[in-house]
Amino acid sequence: MRELIEIRKDEIIPDQTNALALQGICPGTRVSANILKLFDRGLEIFAKEARPVGMVAAISGNDFDFVYAGEGRNDTNTPVAEIFRKADHLALFAVTVGQTLHDKINELFVAKDFALGSMLDSVASVGVEKAADLLEIFFRDGLQREFGVDGNIAVMRYSPGYCGWHVSGQRKLFDYLKPEEVGITLRPSYLMEPLKSASGVIIAGSPEIHVFADTYACCSQCESHSCRQRISRLVNSTGASGSGGQPAAME
Repeated sequence: MRELIEIRKDEIIPDQTNALALQGICPGTRVSANILKLFDRGLEIFAKEARPVGMVAAISGNDFDFVYAGEGRNDTNTPVAEIFRKADHLALFAVTVGQTLHDKINELFVAKDFALGSMLDSVASVGVEKAADLLEIFFRDGLQREFGVDGNIAVMRYSPGYCGWHVSGQRKLFDYLKPEEVGITLRPSYLMEPLKSASGVIIAGSPEIHVFADTYACCSQCESHSCRQRISRLVNSTGASGSGGQPAAME
C-alpha cells in the first residue's frame, strides 16, 4: 500500500489551546483580546493558504530495519528500535500543509509583523500535527479493511530527530517513500521543505508495545516528553499496560 492522501482543511483546523501552548501560554491562563485576535487572524490565513497533503506507504519489518539504521547515527538503545520489532504492521508517512503557507509565514517576518508571523507559525505547526493524526487513522482503517485487524489495534507515529532516531534517518526514509511526489523535499541539513511538514513511521500493533518508561538516554535530552501524553491517551483508551512501565502522569 502506497497512497497519496488529499486532506481537507476543515479536517485539520488548529485548536486554540495547542496553538497558544506553542506560544508559551499554558491552558487555563487568561488570554488577552489582542492575542485572541492574532489567533483568529492566524486561522483565517491558514484556511486560505494551507495546502495539506500526505503520503503513506506500507513497509516490511526487514525493509524498515534498513531504513531505520539510516547513516548509523542512532542511539545504541532506543524505544523505536524495540517497538517496531514487536509490530504487526508498519508504514512510512510524510505530510505537509504546503509551501504557500510556509511562504506566508516568511513574508510576515520579513515585513516585521513578528506577532502575527509567530502566531501563524504556531497555528501551522498544530495543523501539521492534526494532519499527521489523520494519516494514522487512514493507515489503521486501511488495515481493518485489508486485513480485518481488530479495531483496538494501537497505532502511533515516530519521527527522525526524536526518541534516539537520528535526524539523518530522513535520508533513507525519503529514498524509500519518495515524498517529493507531494512536494516535500529534504535539505542537506535533513530539514524538510516546506518546514511545516512531518515524516516518520507509523507502528501498528497491540497497545502494550507502545508503553515504555522514559529512561532511555535520549529521554534525558528531550525537552517536551510529549510522548507521555500520547501514551497516556493510548493507555486510557485501551487499558494497556506493559513491561516497560506505565507512563508518568501528566499535568
